[in-house]
Amino acid sequence: MVKILIGCTGSVATIKLPSLIKQLKDANIASDKEVKVCLTNPAKHFLENEDFNKIINVYMDIDEWEAWSKRGDPVLHIELAKWADILLIAPLDANTMAKISHGICDNLLTCIIRAWELSKPLIFCPAMNTKMYEHPLTSQQISTLKSFGYHEIPVISKELMCGDTGFGAMAEVATIVEFVKNIVDNKL
Repeated sequence: MVKILIGCTGSVATIKLPSLIKQLKDANIASDKEVKVCLTNPAKHFLENEDFNKIINVYMDIDEWEAWSKRGDPVLHIELAKWADILLIAPLDANTMAKISHGICDNLLTCIIRAWELSKPLIFCPAMNTKMYEHPLTSQQISTLKSFGYHEIPVISKELMCGDTGFGAMAEVATIVEFVKNIVDNKL
């Protein structure tokens, strides 16, 4: 089994996190001890009624600042980047995609990404409205992330939460789990 850090950003697809965790465990890719989650502040909005801390470790921006008080204390984003074998960002919203493609690291997750060893797999699953996905910046930013060696699981077309239909929805959880399984089987 591998240690997987799942990053969730401000997309409604974050509601699929419980299913993603369950399917990763069901596929014997990771157990509760091998999965940790990092939520951006906007991602928390979509999981307000979930209580994962009883099952797995969930980290948010505030945890970074509460863990450190003096020189020599652990730096959470560095510790999490060292701990994980795979970083899976599902979903990756347009805002965070723009940040990481330009090197901005202003929250726990983007700091983890900036500290990520490029020899380890980083998998990202874009998720946004069709109009956002079709903007020319999106394809440029995806190309930038892929040039870093990151692995993309492409969006799918379906009816989005806003009622629009088109490309931009995060890949199905089963597709993500299968992709991670292939990475584990072939890379680790």
